[in-house]
Amino acid sequence: MGINTERDIEANLQIGPTDQGMVRLFIEADGIEIPMDFDLDEATEIAEEIRAAIEAARAIGKRR
Repeated sequence: MGINTERDIEANLQIGPTDQGMVRLFIEADGIEIPMDFDLDEATEIAEEIRAAIEAARAIGKRR
């Protein structure tokens, strides 16, 4: 399974700060809860990767 493999799974994503000064991505799907905590540098890197993916998806969309 790769990033382009479609799945019919419904999930909830929440993003917010923790009381420990970290950034938490909280994923809930099919009764499974996955809390993922990141320090600020890691969270910044993730945000930059998301922005880069957005730009790449925009470029793909313009070619269609």
